[in-house]
Amino acid sequence: MRLILFAIFLLTFLAVNVQTGNAQTESSSAGKPNFIVFIADDMAWDDCGAYGHPKIQTPNLDQLSKDGMKFNRAFLTCSSCSPSRASMITGRYPHSTGAHQLHLPLPASQVTFVEKLKEAGYYTASAGKWHLGTPTESKFDHVTTKLNEWVSTLEQRPKEKPFFMWFAFIDPHRPYQRNIIERPHKVEEVIVPPYLPDTLEVRNDLALYYDEITRLDLVVGRVREALKKQNAASNTVIVFVSDNGRPFPRCKTTVYDSGIRTPCLIAWPGQIKAGSVCDSLISSVDLAPTILELAGLPVSETFQGKSFRTLLQNPGSKTRSHIFAEHNWHDFEDFGRAVRSPRFKYIRNFYTDIPGTPPADAVRSETFVKMLQLRGENKLTTDQKGSFLTPRPEVELYDLEADPHELHNLAGQKAYTKVEQELRMALDQWQEETHDRLPRSRRPDEFDRETGLQLPAFKKK
Repeated sequence: MRLILFAIFLLTFLAVNVQTGNAQTESSSAGKPNFIVFIADDMAWDDCGAYGHPKIQTPNLDQLSKDGMKFNRAFLTCSSCSPSRASMITGRYPHSTGAHQLHLPLPASQVTFVEKLKEAGYYTASAGKWHLGTPTESKFDHVTTKLNEWVSTLEQRPKEKPFFMWFAFIDPHRPYQRNIIERPHKVEEVIVPPYLPDTLEVRNDLALYYDEITRLDLVVGRVREALKKQNAASNTVIVFVSDNGRPFPRCKTTVYDSGIRTPCLIAWPGQIKAGSVCDSLISSVDLAPTILELAGLPVSETFQGKSFRTLLQNPGSKTRSHIFAEHNWHDFEDFGRAVRSPRFKYIRNFYTDIPGTPPADAVRSETFVKMLQLRGENKLTTDQKGSFLTPRPEVELYDLEADPHELHNLAGQKAYTKVEQELRMALDQWQEETHDRLPRSRRPDEFDRETGLQLPAFKKK
């Protein structure tokens, strides 16, 4: 009898301890926030309802903004897909990553915030567009390039670990298809910026771009719903950003706000005040140190960005006075640098002899073909000729409050001498501190600048 009683006591003791141990494990993982970073592919900062667009159907992004914080002055380090993503994941400027030009893989030696999370016990996964190269795959526990596996990736995670998800869309990247959503946008709903001609062709092109944003928005809604069903929503930080501006002339691959300004929405129930708005400057290079700090991890010296964690609690504070951006080879050769304060933008064009040609897929677009036609007929306005202009000015200066589309160059004007000098010095200092240098030689264009067709030297044999 004593043996039986002892056996019952021992089994009960072990059962209680196992349950307690499991509870402690769950409590431990619950104490660390989870993270989901959504990355749109070629979406402009103001092309959703949360940022004031009256027609684009983005109910889920609008709700995310209501549930968290909207950053009105969030910027990218460049307006080029893979270099921008490499910059985000390393917390370093593109020219410091070894992946500063389009399609260059991120070297294995580069430290990412994802591997730091993984080392600290996080389950790390990526789903969707993979634009970082093979060496970076090992820094994640799981990588799938298949589309529509966002929810399944979330469901298949180990439930005992905190998690980080890198959910990278291909929307709204070109090429476009019609009727991909239930209610396609109409041409009358399109808002045409002044640097593009307001024609039926351009409106059609923009309407299809809007449709892809709506398709993207639907995914955000499905993932958030899956989080709720898994009882993981209350302790998950959700970040939504884009990698560069819309794929249209004078947007993507430029350092104008139409290229480098990004939507940035961050929600964290109970930690970030719902419906809050931050007007302070932040940069995509700041995302890595911010996530590490939120996870309670140290930020090593490899990260060049500045954590904006304090802004999440106090959006009226300030973490930086300037943001910096760059443009390097992307289908076509170029080298440009920019610095922006809350009000002014200073741009330095190093290759003034070549035009600011948009990416090759945009050159092949309905919009650019129409612009070529109108140029031949001398029907483009001065504001619409920017993509064809040579020589370009070496220096550009804009007052973003008075001129949000950056159409009136103030460089050299006496009234702005002090502003120009201050921004030039800030850019010089940044280039010196980050060891940014002009390449010794230029990399040839891969495509024709007016047809978008691949040049013979680059065609596969």
